[in-house]
Amino acid sequence: MAESMQVDTPEIDEGLYSRQLYVLGKEAMLKMQNANVLIIGLKGLGIEIAKNVALAGVKSLALYDPEPVEIQDLSSQFFLESSDVGKPRAEVSAPRLGELNQYVPINVLSDLNIETLAEFKCIVSTNISLEEQVRINTFTHQHNIGYINADVRGLFGQLFVDFGEKFTVIDQTGEEPHTGIVSDIEADGTVTMLDDNRHGLEDGDFVKFAEVDGMPKLNDGNPHKIEVLGPYAFKIKIDESYGKYLRSGVYTQVKVPKDLKFEPLVKQLANPEYVISDFGKFDRPAQLHIGFQALHAFKTRHNQLPRSFHEEDANEFFRLAEEVASQYPTVLGEEKLNEKIIKELSYQARGDIPGISAFYGGLIAQEVLKNCSSKFGPVKQWLYFDSLESLPPADKYPRNAEVTKPLGTRYDGQIAVFGKQFHEDLSNVKVFLVGSGAIGCEMLKNWAMMGLGSGPNGKIIVTDNDSIEKSNLNRQFLFRPKDVGSNKSEVAARAVQHMNPDLIGKIESKLDKVGAETEDIFNDAFWRQLDFVTNALDNVDARTYVDRRCIFYKKALLESGTLGTKGNTQVIIPNLTESYSSSQDPPEKSIPLCTLRSFPNKIDHTIAWAKSLFQGYFADSPETVNLYLSQPNYVEQTLKQSPDVKGTIENIAAYLNKRPYSFDDCIKWARQEFENKFSHEILQLLYNFPKDAKTSQGAPFWSGPKRAPEALVFDINNTDHFNFISGGAHLLAYIYGLKAPEYSFEDYKKTLDSTHIAPFTPKSGVTIAATDAEAEEQANNLSGSGDTEEVNKIAATLPEPSTLAGYRLIPVEFEKDDDTNHHIEFITAASNCRALNYSIEPADASKTKFIAGKIIPAIATTTALVTGLVCLELYKVAAKNDDIEQYKNGFINLALPFIGFSEPIKSAQGKYNDKTFDQIWDRFELEGDITLQELLTHFEEKEGLEISMLSYGVSLLYASFYPPKKVKERLGLKLTDLIKQVSKKDIPEHVNYLIFEICADDKTGEDVEIPYICVKL
Repeated sequence: MAESMQVDTPEIDEGLYSRQLYVLGKEAMLKMQNANVLIIGLKGLGIEIAKNVALAGVKSLALYDPEPVEIQDLSSQFFLESSDVGKPRAEVSAPRLGELNQYVPINVLSDLNIETLAEFKCIVSTNISLEEQVRINTFTHQHNIGYINADVRGLFGQLFVDFGEKFTVIDQTGEEPHTGIVSDIEADGTVTMLDDNRHGLEDGDFVKFAEVDGMPKLNDGNPHKIEVLGPYAFKIKIDESYGKYLRSGVYTQVKVPKDLKFEPLVKQLANPEYVISDFGKFDRPAQLHIGFQALHAFKTRHNQLPRSFHEEDANEFFRLAEEVASQYPTVLGEEKLNEKIIKELSYQARGDIPGISAFYGGLIAQEVLKNCSSKFGPVKQWLYFDSLESLPPADKYPRNAEVTKPLGTRYDGQIAVFGKQFHEDLSNVKVFLVGSGAIGCEMLKNWAMMGLGSGPNGKIIVTDNDSIEKSNLNRQFLFRPKDVGSNKSEVAARAVQHMNPDLIGKIESKLDKVGAETEDIFNDAFWRQLDFVTNALDNVDARTYVDRRCIFYKKALLESGTLGTKGNTQVIIPNLTESYSSSQDPPEKSIPLCTLRSFPNKIDHTIAWAKSLFQGYFADSPETVNLYLSQPNYVEQTLKQSPDVKGTIENIAAYLNKRPYSFDDCIKWARQEFENKFSHEILQLLYNFPKDAKTSQGAPFWSGPKRAPEALVFDINNTDHFNFISGGAHLLAYIYGLKAPEYSFEDYKKTLDSTHIAPFTPKSGVTIAATDAEAEEQANNLSGSGDTEEVNKIAATLPEPSTLAGYRLIPVEFEKDDDTNHHIEFITAASNCRALNYSIEPADASKTKFIAGKIIPAIATTTALVTGLVCLELYKVAAKNDDIEQYKNGFINLALPFIGFSEPIKSAQGKYNDKTFDQIWDRFELEGDITLQELLTHFEEKEGLEISMLSYGVSLLYASFYPPKKVKERLGLKLTDLIKQVSKKDIPEHVNYLIFEICADDKTGEDVEIPYICVKL
């Protein structure tokens, strides 16, 4: 083996791998970082796999491909340059691949002898002969080494996986274990859920129990296999020895390892086991299984693959496929060989499509990670995929041997499939990419390989207002450590221009956020020049805005997103499909207020509480103090507006009258707050609701989701206790501008020992909401707490703002990724202390950061696959295909693995009088700054509609119920003047269109739903 090019490290760099850690977990990451991986074959697919595996962070990555670079390799191998032609692929690829991850050494192998193969945990081969596959796999199967082989040919792909006789999967799905509260356990083992909460379990799952009253044997932590009885109940096997259920109890799903058995390639050739990649093509895998073996037979016979659209080659290839089918009769069974599909495989055999390489590159890299980490369910054992729908309509772009022949260019792999004319049209599109993060980087790389926008009339515009952070480097592969702090769009544009110099001068990078505030930049002329738009965004608001713009300008939109191992793609076509905004995910389930305040029962509740505490202490309160110091008559104004005036003024008084003057003062404040939050407030809660309290129905109050808490006794040796003090003191010092000294543990102890803590005294008259309804009622009655006399009394103690001229507190802005700022330290400590109050399992800082920071889990493999699917839809959009059945929305979960597609939903149609219209895409279009009267007359005469209301934004310009005088005054006004008069605002100069919403009656006098009006100025 060659010398390593880099030095690895056994540590997990959480700054780099932060989002991936939430997908794989630490245990799987550590296993992965001990695995050596070999990639054989470095054409487009091989380098895609290598790129994703390197980003994920294995122990080392070895490459083998001594073949010389050919010009057509540049169709999809993004690390190759024209000057590399003739040089060994592995040699030129290794140093560029090595730039991706400093922790992954890259090695280049000179041969593939048995001793070398034995060094690897997983071996991936691409573009090698069937005989060589069998040779390698025979060895790997015998020695429990993971083996994966894959090939892509044009719009077709094949994957084979063999992880040995016994491969153990520790966690098949990667989902958080389901947990819930028990309502009842019957003598026959039937377990029902509390408050009709779904358990989310499946037959054969295992659960363990805790805190079950009356059945101590059930609390021993042993897993029980379940039988699902319905969404709210399941059954376990128990007997009389378990006792009789009384109350309470929590169940938690237990992930039980599963052993899988794989067969070697020689057996699977005759009796393949498939994972279906497209349920609309259920019979396709068997056809392609025969076809790919026939490709090997053809290449063995001729030392080359079938030529593009070469009929003689295609006929011979089909005969070879028939021979293979007769050799393996069980593969097709009663089915016949599909001559059309088999010949299409022959026509495309020399094709190389970036989207297919990206799709399989993401999928296979995830299989490598599964083998190295034992996490997630692997492919068993074949996965075939094709995207023949991506071919342009034959009447527009006829394909034959002449138009698909090689031209000696970097695009020959694409031309072999689509033909020269379609490639040229593709190179002349104008496309807008919104976002250049993970999906954006992958998209630009694929576009560079495709030559998208590289022609004389082509253009790519990419915008992103974000800069590069260290955590981006793990999946946004166009960026390098030297780029941290630079603008994403600019760096990404430079990187892909280097990959394909044809894009030099063809990419425009912008730093502007796409939104209502930048409509003067992304104006009418900008949108009209575009052929289509592609989103690479990470939030719903931005997506819906771009969606609205695309609807208005009737531009196709390619949409996609990822969440850990899950991903989706959506294609939006004007006057054909529904839009992105036509459907939406259900809103996130919020935590009930009374649960958050007094009755948490899981760590998510305590983390949310701790984040709120952090926000109140160090952000909201300082901001309120600054408002008092900067706004004249703040107390009087607040009395008029705020319901909880007393609480607000008390808070300002505390922050100004008891402000700290040293770091020791900050430590003492934090110690007092620890006592308030984790002892006194808990004791007050138990004073209001003693542990033996009963409800009005006579049932125990502390049951079901309500856990009876225990007050904490401060212990400086408890890490969470100490971190609450340390984090809180540092954060308080920050907001007051105090310098925090380097304090030792003993320094803290000395100050804490001298801090006086008053004992708890219960307060009478304190009301604590026991239900959400009570919490809401209390919130509505807060106005009662604003007694003016008492508020003024407290306000009198406040220093006059004039005596503190220029003095301001410094509110903290939450930042999850800086481990030195004490933000996550404090929130983790506060959450865990509250968890200890309620006997909830605490969480480490990593999990707390994930939940408190609302981090979206992400991994490069999913991103690569999803962008591959988007690019396959892009071909259809570029060809202006108007057949909705050819388009596909994709849904994937690499953990399972699952890949599914659905046809886009057709946009809904509406009707008024005798006219039909598209409810999403149609509008009434008028020209010129006409008068209100002219508009009303136009609709009455041309459309048979009597307008009853006309509005512009929030301004109601006309209504049939307006007084006749008011209507008469407005009828003669030009629309622009009418808008100015009513809204009291000028129309911005960049606005070329006026959008009006209308209500109208049809010819029968019925109110009808109709499109909006668009008036071009």
